[in-house]
Amino acid sequence: MRKVATAGSVAALVIGAAMWWAASVDAQGGGTIEADVKYNGAPKVEKLKVNKDTEKCGTETTIEHVVVGSNKGLANAVVSVPDAKGATKAKGAIDQHGCRFVPHVVVMQPGEIEIKNSDDILHNIHTYSTANPSINKAQPKFKKVMTEKLEKPEFVKVTCDVHSWMLGWVAVVPGLAAATDNNGVAKIENVPAGKHKVEVWHETLGKQEKDVDVKAGQVTKVSFELKGK
Repeated sequence: MRKVATAGSVAALVIGAAMWWAASVDAQGGGTIEADVKYNGAPKVEKLKVNKDTEKCGTETTIEHVVVGSNKGLANAVVSVPDAKGATKAKGAIDQHGCRFVPHVVVMQPGEIEIKNSDDILHNIHTYSTANPSINKAQPKFKKVMTEKLEKPEFVKVTCDVHSWMLGWVAVVPGLAAATDNNGVAKIENVPAGKHKVEVWHETLGKQEKDVDVKAGQVTKVSFELKGK
């Protein structure tokens, strides 16, 4: 017996096809920027002895001011496309784990950030900023998560008043952005096609910027080389 398509089933097929077509067009409307950030100098990693909360912090720690991979790739640099407005991302998050800030650099859009304490000891989060109000709050071991607001774009230094060696950064960026990995590479997807300015920031090596032309559905590569000071 032949089945006759009902008006409802035909409508469902038409709507489904339209949704698939719209999604395909949307996916093709943007491109990807792949940034390769290199450093022409030596790594700068400071080693310190720990004499406080050693059961959680260990007896030795490092402050990674400049992290460089074997291919001269620079880690923890922030690559951003300030004028590229994407979908609103989830709130930022930084963890205090092993008496270190993880990740070392958090990239987020203006809004809320979750400050986590995975160490089961007392920390005191302390931020240094100009555009956003400073945060200076104790976070006891029973307070696993605190939610704060960073609503203005800027690079915010983060420390702990209990453990003086702890250092991190929060990059509050209005557009699309990502931090470089250990190879110095950052990928930013769904960038609208067209001309954009790509910016790179590093906590000790400063800033650089370049212009790129993003093509829909393609990967646009851009390279930076930051120099030692």
